[in-house]
Amino acid sequence: MRASRMMTLLLQLQVRGQASARELATHLEVSERTVQRDIEALVAAGIPVRSTRGPAGGYRLDRGYRTRLTGVGLDEAGALAFLGLAGPAEQLGLGEMLEGARIKVWASLTGEARERAGRTVERFHLDPVRWYGTPEPVPCLTQLADAVWRDRRVRLRYVRDGRATTREIDPLGLVLAAGDWYLVARRDGQRRTYRASRVHSLELLDEPVARPAGFDLARCWAEARRELEDEEPGVEVTVRVAARALPRLRRLVPVHGQALVPVTATEEVELTVPFENESWACSALLSLGAAVEVLRPEAMRARVADETRGAAAYYAPPVPPPRARPVE
Repeated sequence: MRASRMMTLLLQLQVRGQASARELATHLEVSERTVQRDIEALVAAGIPVRSTRGPAGGYRLDRGYRTRLTGVGLDEAGALAFLGLAGPAEQLGLGEMLEGARIKVWASLTGEARERAGRTVERFHLDPVRWYGTPEPVPCLTQLADAVWRDRRVRLRYVRDGRATTREIDPLGLVLAAGDWYLVARRDGQRRTYRASRVHSLELLDEPVARPAGFDLARCWAEARRELEDEEPGVEVTVRVAARALPRLRRLVPVHGQALVPVTATEEVELTVPFENESWACSALLSLGAAVEVLRPEAMRARVADETRGAAAYYAPPVPPPRARPVE
């Protein structure tokens, strides 16, 4: 633990040039006294750490000392920023390790390579979470990741459409797509895809997973996604939606390729949208509020109307009791 902390301290000095004991202590989540002891240990090991007193003082590396990793080209340095998907790494329990790896690679860069990497960070940012949505809780994600990493069979409780089932599966990989996690696995010799948020409990079994020879997670996911998109939708709903809300609807469901019928007088369009099931259709359409009107089928139109009235009644302010009229 201390060796890892001292390496991080050394790399921080290499990246920053100079840092105070307080800054290092805050980053390492230790006391300033611990930082001082680690600095003394580095000096005793022959690392040329120098200290400067005063308000602008701190620690720095002397004589151009560097811990270097070789072989990072300029174009590769520019791509390093895209390794920083901290959000998904945190969800998998790898946030601290990713940050440690990132700073080690960053510290290895010099001159134009570091400048190229810095320019990339200033100009590009990756955000894998979709807009206008609260991410679904994934209570078993770290356990699933552990099973994938250790190649262990699992027994899971999976809930879909309100029905719970128990399955024994061979987990092969986890995929983050449009802000949602999916588990690619094998069951009874067949590939299966599970939405990770629907896994409510998980038991790690002693049986190992026999990974298929030549298994390629990216190619397997592409095939699974294509099959899911080619499936017949559970329900199709024809709606009239305000043109300004169409981008948001596109983020909720795959409306690309659908025939749009413009209603020019009201700046609206009519289209038929596929949904996985009626519950998801109702939730998605209600999230658009007054920007959408359900036209067909009649059952979905009535359901959305009932849900809207119920929500309006629930959030309506209480009606004050009538005031008593004075007796004349």
